[in-house]
Amino acid sequence: MYVIAGLGNPRKEYENTRHNIGFAVIDMLAEKHGIRLNEGKHKGLIGKGLIGGEKVILVKPLTYMNLSGECIREVLQYYKVDNESGLIVVHDDVSLCPGMIRVRKKGSAGGHNGLKNIILHLGSETFQRVKVGVGEKPPGYDLAEYVLGHFPESEKAVMEKAKAEACAAVETIITDGADAAMNRFNRKGKPEE
Repeated sequence: MYVIAGLGNPRKEYENTRHNIGFAVIDMLAEKHGIRLNEGKHKGLIGKGLIGGEKVILVKPLTYMNLSGECIREVLQYYKVDNESGLIVVHDDVSLCPGMIRVRKKGSAGGHNGLKNIILHLGSETFQRVKVGVGEKPPGYDLAEYVLGHFPESEKAVMEKAKAEACAAVETIITDGADAAMNRFNRKGKPEE
């Protein structure tokens, strides 16, 4: 069984912001695989279903980004899922060009408060991640303001493609393992438009 958690902030005003790309990927996975996100529990919105023949639990933590670990820890404990092999976290990454995908099996928070809180609550940096590049903040911008901002029109097509790629990366982790996903998705250079 896999727990697939997309990071973001609840409430309408945060929809389609850079920081909510994790939520957007969960929504796309849910739609693609006919999974209804209709259970409010463990401080999150949850949907159960199958991807690649494996049982999955899709999760959108409703604790706000900086407390994502509270929800994810509760879900893992309740369903007895091991974070090393069974957790996949989808999140935004400002160190990657818009639309780039990176798959990792472990690592530090890299300044991402959502990841920092997950690591704090799990007591481990070892869990699979699908990072979605949202681009570096322009000089003089406040980081929080930047990640809570919406994508400009010029990046919308790239980000739609990135959401589909992130879904494919999650599916590949489930069917073929993280190494196969890293080989397929961790490309150098900017994504093609």
